[in-house]
Amino acid sequence: MLLAIIAIGFFSANLVFARGLNEDAALNVLFHKLEQDHVYAKRISLDCVTFDTEETTRTYFQVALREKHNKKCGGDPDTSPVIDRYRVNRASGKLDWYEAVSDSWQPYDAAKVK
Repeated sequence: MLLAIIAIGFFSANLVFARGLNEDAALNVLFHKLEQDHVYAKRISLDCVTFDTEETTRTYFQVALREKHNKKCGGDPDTSPVIDRYRVNRASGKLDWYEAVSDSWQPYDAAKVK
């Protein structure tokens, strides 16, 4: 009986791991990475951005980081321009950043994100 319980727990844990991050967990990974990034924190307040999931695949979530325009943050409330785009890998939680000049996805490196 004990062996059956252990086996069920093992297979359940592997099933969750195989599925990887869900959208909420992926957005949390991105938020916390940007929050810890001191270069990024000097650039913009995370209170003044929104996270917009643009694409979902089996491999990643693609997220647009947009300016939030309101009384606190300023700006035209009828617009929310994209600041950056990221992909969060479902399996590893690793981030890629869209580098617009070269039109390519790069591994996230805070020093390169402008």
